[in-house]
Amino acid sequence: MIKIAICDDDKNIVEDIRKYIESYKGASFEISLFHSGEALIENKERFNLIFLDIEMNGVDGIEAARKIREYDKFVKIIYVTSYTDYLNLAFSVHAFGYLNKPISEKEIHSQLSEVISYFKEEEIEEKLEFITTDGVVRLAPKEIYYFEYIDRRVVIKTKDCSYSIKGKITEIARDMKNYDFIMPHQSFTVNLFYVKSIKGYDIFMMDGSLIPLSQKKSTEFRDEFNIFLEKRILS
Repeated sequence: MIKIAICDDDKNIVEDIRKYIESYKGASFEISLFHSGEALIENKERFNLIFLDIEMNGVDGIEAARKIREYDKFVKIIYVTSYTDYLNLAFSVHAFGYLNKPISEKEIHSQLSEVISYFKEEEIEEKLEFITTDGVVRLAPKEIYYFEYIDRRVVIKTKDCSYSIKGKITEIARDMKNYDFIMPHQSFTVNLFYVKSIKGYDIFMMDGSLIPLSQKKSTEFRDEFNIFLEKRILS
């Protein structure tokens, strides 16, 4: 059962999306309807997928997504919008996709197929093995926020735990590059998926961490991050 929220202050659009979801064959859905960003935020329920309008009275879709990301980093968010400047939006809230109004049944079905495909991939996601001071740990790349070199050891930072391993941060960065990890500083390599924003020479991570961005690596890191965002939008 895939839990889906639809949030738009236009009740006709909410009903259209609901109707198109229900006509999709091959999966079961539990659908919740919201007509304001405030109602969605206050609900606090965790969903697998949210169809979210950008322009709403009161709390808009951008702010609603930011609030949701504070307690749910993994929900897929598909924006329903008339905007075309997607990159800046994706930069702050890691949107899964975008639908331009007016919305068609075909577009909804296409997005649902893609989301379901991602869910299947996540279920069988590759696990990487690390020899830590606490023993062998197996982690999927998406479980890791960043690696930090401290006192001749590398610390693996995940959502709930930190693990200490031996090794060189440069070698780890090389090994993790294929999983969208990039070095912004000689002591860090970060998962681009969890970068919330970049301001000056500070990288704000989704878990609240603040990672330094060296002047030397600034241009390369920003370019890699923009490429990462563009690939997510186009995929």
